[in-house]
Amino acid sequence: MASSRFADLRKVPKQPAARLVALANSKIKTKLSVPVSASVSEVMEELASKTTDVDAGVDMIRVMAMALPMRERVWWACMAARDVLGPSPEKIPLTLDAAEKWVRSPSDELREKARVAAEAAGVDDPTTLCATAVAFCDDKLGTGDLAQYDGPPGASQNCVFATVAQAISVLDPDPMVACNILVDRAVDIARGGNGTVKHETAKEPNS
Repeated sequence: MASSRFADLRKVPKQPAARLVALANSKIKTKLSVPVSASVSEVMEELASKTTDVDAGVDMIRVMAMALPMRERVWWACMAARDVLGPSPEKIPLTLDAAEKWVRSPSDELREKARVAAEAAGVDDPTTLCATAVAFCDDKLGTGDLAQYDGPPGASQNCVFATVAQAISVLDPDPMVACNILVDRAVDIARGGNGTVKHETAKEPNS
């Protein structure tokens, strides 16, 4: 009997997980037994069953990054970016600040600020991809005149995936435990929550 861990993902499109991942120019690396028409919940159940396979854990993150709507996926990335920065960062990078402000109040003005912040960010800023995910949130290059042009396929989703994956190494010494913490946040967000989950090893997001 299937568990309820991935039930009621009401913000996730009712489309096959494989299609959502392919549309975002990505691919599930783990070999699956479920049909190609399997839902996100069904694919996540099978990936979660592979409890010792870190690649399957990473694929869980990949699927959720491709399946969450744009605001929700960026918020998930922002939470992971704060994990990477640590519990008491000296300063919140402009990229992360811009991304979080856009999530709370999406507008073309804040999206443009996120794009500019991403372009100006230094190579040592681990939160740059949060702002880039905002810039490409609707698969266009940006706002205004840039809205006429298509962005790279899946750019926003893959920026989120990369950002969340960065947090694996800082959340827990066991990468599968870290993957599950990150995935449980995404599941909570997909159900309409804010991503706050209770884990002994999880760090509380400073949102």
